[in-house]
Amino acid sequence: MDIQLQQPSNRLVSIDALRGFDMLMICGADVFFSSFHGKTDWPWLNALAEQFEHPEWIGFAFYDFIFPLFLFLAGVSIPFSLGKAKAQKLPNRDIYRKAMVRMFILIGLGLLYKNAPFPFFEWEKIRLGSVLGRIGIAGFVTVFLYLNLDSLKRLMVAAGILLLYYAAVFLIPVPGFGAGDLSFEGNLVGWFDRTFLPGRLLQGTFDELGILTTFPAICLTIFGAHAGEILRNQGKGENQKLGQLLVFGAACFVLALIWNQHFPIFKRMWTSSFILLTGGMAFLTLGIFYWIIDILKFKKWTFFFVVIGMNSLTIYLIYRFVNFRYTARLLFEGLYRPFGEEWFSVFESLGAILLVWLFLHFLYRKKIFFKV
Repeated sequence: MDIQLQQPSNRLVSIDALRGFDMLMICGADVFFSSFHGKTDWPWLNALAEQFEHPEWIGFAFYDFIFPLFLFLAGVSIPFSLGKAKAQKLPNRDIYRKAMVRMFILIGLGLLYKNAPFPFFEWEKIRLGSVLGRIGIAGFVTVFLYLNLDSLKRLMVAAGILLLYYAAVFLIPVPGFGAGDLSFEGNLVGWFDRTFLPGRLLQGTFDELGILTTFPAICLTIFGAHAGEILRNQGKGENQKLGQLLVFGAACFVLALIWNQHFPIFKRMWTSSFILLTGGMAFLTLGIFYWIIDILKFKKWTFFFVVIGMNSLTIYLIYRFVNFRYTARLLFEGLYRPFGEEWFSVFESLGAILLVWLFLHFLYRKKIFFKV
């Protein structure tokens, strides 16, 4: 793990701002918005709150987009980091080694995150799947592909993965259920993990961060690397870059809606249509941020998000082990008590966001950035 004591130069503010927006949804804003559910008679507010809850199985909500966006953004940074490595004339073997070390560090941190308190003497209770581990694996694979294939061939690899995953789900029979079963009990992904993945599965017999779903998830990081390559291309103007991002986003979005007719869009199985939908949304969202922030130069409003985005790994880990909501209640309950106990969860969540941001702002002011 690297602790950088100064802000990297020549960064696109839109990338850090979007990463900060994404991390805010993971570390505080999700609970804040979902806590509004049932607090009022306003249908729109309840509908907004429901968008921050994952569907139990088939279905899609805005909250399902948050982790895929982070995988996408992990890919966006790859062309920039590898460009710097190439400028320093690092041989490929050194880049592979760094990417592999990063992968294993993230897998280790993910194991700690998902299993705390860690069951040292009950190995069968360890959950192997993790968000950080998936980011590490996807990053390593994408680095390897980026160093060995051009952009078209990388996109073809991603397309091949999505098609093979689709074929596997619908052609490989599951004992007792047959092929193409998308139910919770009978799908290929759950059966494969129950059979081959040691340890604890998230839902007992199924884990969305298991073995097979890792393959389509890697495609999001491949897409992100393509977006990063577009943004890094000095031979194209800003409007050309924006146009490419929007075209790719729209194409993925349309293909996802078509594929959804047979392979439904839902996060639990990381279906191919889900990957295309969230990949398309990520291209479009990055394009909008890039247009507003780096083309139109409206940057002042981004500071709140940039502070979070510059230390995204830091807050993801600390939020797991520090109860900011408890601290917020101790500090601020006297202020919001008159609103009634039913509103406590809303104000506690808001207070937690404030404390999280102030902590990250302190690190930002001290120019301390934790990277892996």
